[in-house]
Order: sequence, then C-alpha cells, then structure tokens
Amino acid sequence: MKEIKPEELQDNPFKLIGKDWLLITAEKDDRVNMMTASWGQVGIMWHKPVVNIFIRSSRFTKTFIDSGDTFTLCVLPEEFRDAMNLCGSKSGRDTDKVKETGLTVEHDGALPYFKESRLVIECRKLYSQVMPESAFDVKDIYKTAYANNDLHTQYICEITKILSK
Repeated sequence: MKEIKPEELQDNPFKLIGKDWLLITAEKDDRVNMMTASWGQVGIMWHKPVVNIFIRSSRFTKTFIDSGDTFTLCVLPEEFRDAMNLCGSKSGRDTDKVKETGLTVEHDGALPYFKESRLVIECRKLYSQVMPESAFDVKDIYKTAYANNDLHTQYICEITKILSK
C-alpha cells in the first residue's frame, strides 16, 4: 500500500460510497469488527479533509466506533462483494465477521484494515451527534427512514491518512 494525499484521491465519491461501499472497521478489546456503509460524504470542514459517516444506534460496530478516537474505512475490490454483503447483513454480536469473510486483518500502527483493500482511509473522530427528528426539514424522510426510531449518529472525521494500492 502506498500513502497518498487526500487531494490525490482519484475515486469518484458517489461511486466510492454509493456503489463500491465502505467497510467501517474498528478494534476494541483486541477484536476487529466491521460494517458495510453505502451512505457518507467526503469534503472539507474546519479546514481539514473529512469524511462523514452515519451509523444507526442498533449497530454493534457503533460500540467499537464510540469506544475510541480512530477507525478505518476500507474499500475492497468487487470480487469481495459477498464479504461486503455479509458485513451488512450479519451482526458482530452473533458472528465473527472477520473469520466468516476470510478477510486478513493488518494494522497501520494501531489502526486495523484489511489486506485485501484497494483503498484505506484512516479517520479521527472530530464531531458526533444523533440526528434528531426536529432537525429534519423534510418530515417524510424521517418517517420513511426512521419508522422504528433507529436513528443514525453522524460522525464528522478527519482523514488522517489514505493508503492506496
């Protein structure tokens, strides 16, 4: 893997997040867990390159993200679509997703990522907030997306490093 600057990233963010998907990956108590994400944003905030991710309160991975200050976003090649589907459909509460997917955990310092990744975005949390119903200007979005009240927490995270194959 080679380190690149955020402004050198060639991926289209709409394809990267919405089509390729991200694996939000974190480690807690020597255990790595990940979840698939197809919602997110990339940009500049507070004069820093940032990524915004959104995690529902019910997701097991949220406990990993909330327990530390850093995590990674891994982008796998298309041949790992089955692994990404598994990470979005099974909970780490009930299964060891790393073992079940067969992905290989590596570390950059303390940060876990997958050897199979084509792109790794290392993140440091700067801001987080639950998305309250009162903040929705289009109430139908809230009614449709949060009928069971399983709200997302928004995380604004500084991109501290990008590794690319």
